Amino acid sequence: MMKIGLLSAILPDSSFEEVIDIAKDNNYQAVELACWPKGKSNRRYAGVTHIDVDTLSKEKINYILNYVKSRNIEIAALGYYPNPLDQDEEKRLFYLEHIKKVINAASLLKVNRVSTFIGKNQFINEDENFELFKKYWPEVIRYAEEKEVYVGIENCPMYFTKDEWPGGQNLASSPYMWRKIFSEIPSKYFGLSYDPSHLFLQRMDYLKPIKEFKDKIFHIHFKDILLFPDKIDEYGVFTYPLRYMQPKIPGEGGIDWKAFVNELKAINYQNYACVEIEDKDYEDSFDSVKKAIKNSYKNVIKFL
Repeated sequence: MMKIGLLSAILPDSSFEEVIDIAKDNNYQAVELACWPKGKSNRRYAGVTHIDVDTLSKEKINYILNYVKSRNIEIAALGYYPNPLDQDEEKRLFYLEHIKKVINAASLLKVNRVSTFIGKNQFINEDENFELFKKYWPEVIRYAEEKEVYVGIENCPMYFTKDEWPGGQNLASSPYMWRKIFSEIPSKYFGLSYDPSHLFLQRMDYLKPIKEFKDKIFHIHFKDILLFPDKIDEYGVFTYPLRYMQPKIPGEGGIDWKAFVNELKAINYQNYACVEIEDKDYEDSFDSVKKAIKNSYKNVIKFL
């Protein structure tokens, strides 16, 4: 049975325990826990550390597992979303090494799911980026195979703000590219963290790929997007997307969640679906954030 979870990045100032308690109090069954290295990102919704994999001792592992068990909450996945193909090689290598640390932590915690990005050098073309992917990612997936941890790549194009232009920062944003990367690395431990909102943003069918990639969908994000046609008329589609769209909590944008969940049921998806909240309408206070968490659950649970 599909289980609904909460991605913890929306609670950057809350402790691990507070995140678990908030999820429990709002009827969530699981959490995707953010695992950024402490103080290593200033990007919005990034740099959040609810499990510090750099200091993960046996005692901490036991504490984490006992705490989630005491609250009847499961860990859906460990999440870390840098740009592992950054144009700066020093950053690139740091990000890739930390992904391996997160994979190891997932193994130690018996989670067996990591959600992340492929990355992209925004200043070179797609073919050159694919060569970078072939250079760096086989080693990461070999490590995941050794640890028996499934690595799901979120399909966000990371193509929203000035610092992500001109090419965006995540190569794996389309079915065409998914076929290429999975053909290059045909591992059962290498798949997708599927978020329909990123396809919807690109005016793509977010239901059709579910059947084709049913064996590669390891993890789901419930996030919505609201598009503003008048803004597209004003700016065109080749401008910064945040000029004509707004991330929303699930149920308050353009995604047909009933149809989406029905497609997941049709492929017998049995893993976690985690609400990802990036909605500025709910960010004026901590109470507003908690309201977003509550409303998101209410909006999607009726379809599960």
